[in-house]
Amino acid sequence: MNTTHPDPDAQLARWQRFRSSRNTALASEYGWLTLTSFQWLEDRPAAVELVPGLWSTDGTTAFLTAAAAEGLTLVETGEPVDGTISAALADEESLLWVQYGGDDGRQVVVELAMRAGKYAIRTRDSKSPVFTEFDGVPTFGYRPDLVVEARFLPYPEPVDVPTGTANPLVDGVHRSVGELVFRLPGKDHEFHLQAEEEKLGALTVTFHDETNGAEQPELATAEWRKVSTARPRVDALGNRTVILDFNRAINYPSAFTPYGTCPMPVKNNSLDYRIEAGEKEPALF
Repeated sequence: MNTTHPDPDAQLARWQRFRSSRNTALASEYGWLTLTSFQWLEDRPAAVELVPGLWSTDGTTAFLTAAAAEGLTLVETGEPVDGTISAALADEESLLWVQYGGDDGRQVVVELAMRAGKYAIRTRDSKSPVFTEFDGVPTFGYRPDLVVEARFLPYPEPVDVPTGTANPLVDGVHRSVGELVFRLPGKDHEFHLQAEEEKLGALTVTFHDETNGAEQPELATAEWRKVSTARPRVDALGNRTVILDFNRAINYPSAFTPYGTCPMPVKNNSLDYRIEAGEKEPALF
């Protein structure tokens, strides 16, 4: 059923604080707004775009060979790279590995990442216009009617569902732990969204809806978004319930950069509804 807070002003104020914190987090140093490239490493030492040195991988370990004069230093210690260094990651892990450029030698940080069982690097440039010109994510106005109560129907065991990602060369997996079942204003049927479990039992749902890529820019959202809930609570009837607040629907990093590998929604997480709440599509690139 739909739920509204007894104090609309307090509800709006909490959402505004949420939006302020969200914009601050996005504008963090070397965050998602600073990405300027994504490049796979080859099996032989080779130059890459935007970064000094020669880069390679043997499949299990990544290697970087550079001379001190090229200006690369280790992010963790500031020590110059002079010779060959190596690092090994598990799949989906990332490491802010080396840095270079600018007056302080820290303008660009190079992230080493393991995706789809392969090594790649991403450059994070603190002078990227997407970062330096960022003034907040556009959003819809606050919609108290899109704060709804949902029943959580857990699966007996989590189910790993293959998905695509924002990078066509990288496959994703959605670990579905159950479904959120709810209604939306103006519709006479229930909606079901598969959820993933986060820290402390919180839930996240990744979804499509009919605002994705809308022709009118003021009503358009990114190709998919996500929204998180608190840990389910048990109500008087024994149902596990959460508050699903679509005003807190946010974009994945891939909405802000072409260099993300963010997971797409599972096939069934598409709503035949316009969720005109939460973040819109950012006009960044």
